[in-house]
Amino acid sequence: MTPDTSTVNDRAAGAASDDLLRLDQQVCFALAVAARNVIGLYRPVLEPLGLTHPQYLVMLALWERSPLTLREIGHLLSLEPATLSPLLKRLESAGLVTRDRHPDDDRALAITLTERGRQLRTKALQVPPQIVETLGMELDELKSLHQALSRVITATSPGR
Repeated sequence: MTPDTSTVNDRAAGAASDDLLRLDQQVCFALAVAARNVIGLYRPVLEPLGLTHPQYLVMLALWERSPLTLREIGHLLSLEPATLSPLLKRLESAGLVTRDRHPDDDRALAITLTERGRQLRTKALQVPPQIVETLGMELDELKSLHQALSRVITATSPGR
């Protein structure tokens, strides 16, 4: 007895729909695991600098331009002020930044690198090459990945 065509098609459709729910086929799963693992790679590399990964991101923003307002840093890092405030307090306690009222707007908080914070940049220049080496991926491959992730970020950002 051979199955009729509709039964075969139904089974194929069922198998195809099951594939849509396979864990190893989920973009969200791959992104979550990759993000967690890559951030984990940074931990031992940043430890000698006295930085956590979120603090490192803040410092990257400030090394590009300082001072920045709390709102500007939040926008650049896609973080809320309530998340940033404790990070900035710890960076200030470590002597890497100062937090002062913005000269042009008393309601805004200006975050400025200290001399120590500026000097830390020299040591931080060793971070990217260490991460690239640990990942064991070609630079072109990492650039393509970065471009793809940037498109995902754009597509998922509020008010795009």
